[in-house]
Amino acid sequence: MDANPPMTANKPDLLHPELSYTVVGHCFNTHNELGRYAREKQYADHIESQLIHDGILYEREQAIGDSGNIADFVIADTIVLELKAVRALTKEHYRQLQNYLQQSGLALGLLVNFREQYLKPRRILRANHL
Repeated sequence: MDANPPMTANKPDLLHPELSYTVVGHCFNTHNELGRYAREKQYADHIESQLIHDGILYEREQAIGDSGNIADFVIADTIVLELKAVRALTKEHYRQLQNYLQQSGLALGLLVNFREQYLKPRRILRANHL
């Protein structure tokens, strides 16, 4: 038996790795194209055009349950993508996405703040999914 197993042996499998990788790639492309100081709607429009180009199914400004909450994107009935253009993410932004995941029953959310100098998409898992 190998005394040093590979690093990935202890890591849980990523949820929806191919789709989330593609979506995050679109976020990086959007950040590179539009920079840090565009409006959230401009980022969403740019991402939407890339999703259309790739033939990825999505819903934009999707109502989440009967709560009156609206997610920026629900991609392939699998991932909630929430876009921000703020100075810094707060606990409330994380709570908002966690709320969307709970209400939708989806397990994976991506929280992306385009105002950051270096884009750092956050993968958020539904709390009871862990």
